[in-house]
Amino acid sequence: MTGDVTSGAADRWKDRVVLITGSSSGIGKVVAQRFGGLGASVLVNSFRSAEAGQAVADSLPDALYVQADVADERECARLVETALERWGRLDVLVNNAGTGPVIPHGDLKSATLEVWHDVFGVNVFGAWALSAAAMPELAKARGCIVNVTSLAGIREVGSSVPYACSKAATNHMTELLAKVVGPDVRVNAVAPGLVDTPRTEGWTGSFEVYGQRAPMRRAATSEDVADVVMFLCESPYMTGEILVVDGGFGLTA
Repeated sequence: MTGDVTSGAADRWKDRVVLITGSSSGIGKVVAQRFGGLGASVLVNSFRSAEAGQAVADSLPDALYVQADVADERECARLVETALERWGRLDVLVNNAGTGPVIPHGDLKSATLEVWHDVFGVNVFGAWALSAAAMPELAKARGCIVNVTSLAGIREVGSSVPYACSKAATNHMTELLAKVVGPDVRVNAVAPGLVDTPRTEGWTGSFEVYGQRAPMRRAATSEDVADVVMFLCESPYMTGEILVVDGGFGLTA
């Protein structure tokens, strides 16, 4: 896919199709709005928040909402099939869906194998299954994948050990895939630190720490992360990269 990072044209993504998981709110919602505003056809997805997901799709010029659990390999295939049935192609996959409870790193008993399975099921296995299902169509379109991972996959931070390990795995998956699917498909990741989203509502202490320690003196917004997702999608030579978006917090962690 040849991106045009200099063009300001509102229709520069016209006739291209983007699938964004976990796009009923937060980062995924803003990314969906960005692509929709640039003329792309957008498949909006969530597992639980169907009403909110439908509202996002209804707000875009050409979009479809599909409720699906990305932890289910069959559901991943269905998402790709639905995009093809509707638009006949797929140009971009944004693996944004994620999950993970808040468990102090030292609380080993609470980080049960059930928690590990649940977290990896969405954050790692889902991203893999959807990438594999989408790859033939992305290759036809010379498209790209952007995985939304986390600073927790790089530094010893994050809402729990299982969550951090899942993001580390997805970061490595990004690099491995990029190595073998180029030049037909580019694969990159954006690794945010703390982001002000519905998931982090109530994390007052974490936001205070960011305000004090991060060089930018604040946590990220969904718009900050969406800026980098769009950059990766529109950079035709970039692949295998993991771009940290944390306001410099990792320098102090």
